[in-house]
Amino acid sequence: MLPLLWPATLETAQMVGWSAVFTLLLGLPLGVALVVFDRNGLRPAPALKSALGFVVNIGRSLPFIVLMIAIIPFTRVVVGTTIGTAAFVVPLTVGAVPFFARLVETALREVGTDVVQAAQAMGASRTTIVRKVLLPEALPGLVAGLTVTVVALIGYSAMAGTLGGGGLGDLAVRYGYQRFETLLMIVTVVLLLVIVQLLQSLGDWVARRLSHK
Repeated sequence: MLPLLWPATLETAQMVGWSAVFTLLLGLPLGVALVVFDRNGLRPAPALKSALGFVVNIGRSLPFIVLMIAIIPFTRVVVGTTIGTAAFVVPLTVGAVPFFARLVETALREVGTDVVQAAQAMGASRTTIVRKVLLPEALPGLVAGLTVTVVALIGYSAMAGTLGGGGLGDLAVRYGYQRFETLLMIVTVVLLLVIVQLLQSLGDWVARRLSHK
């Protein structure tokens, strides 16, 4: 089984890893914008906040299997192909960014208003408050949110295997389902469970270390 499991595990790691990086780069600013442009935010813009919230809600409401199919033309434009590990980084990122943005928004809202008001009283700019107050204070929650997102990406990547994305999901479908290799299916499931448990434990440990409590 090792010649099958090892390449599939690497493909899953590549899909999840790159998708997590792009999700962090896109989802973090989007989540910050949802808080900053809120009615009671640092730069109130209710119309813009509503528009961003509408886009985020649409992204979260679509089942991932539907999203993968719906953005096939966009994936082809970005990557040049619609199959393979690299191609499915696109739908994975598109599906995870709205999810992570909401988690970022929730984490930032948990920062005490007194801390923000103190920074404003000292004359700190909005950018400084975001960079040196909101994000550092919300860091444990942000790490926890990123951990949940990465775990969700692992599940998404398994679904991507059903449409030619490769990885452990593809291995489970081709050998476990189509060829009735029950043992290989069980090993694949156990391997996914182990990966998820390790990542979740690591994320929880880092969040606890960063917590001020």
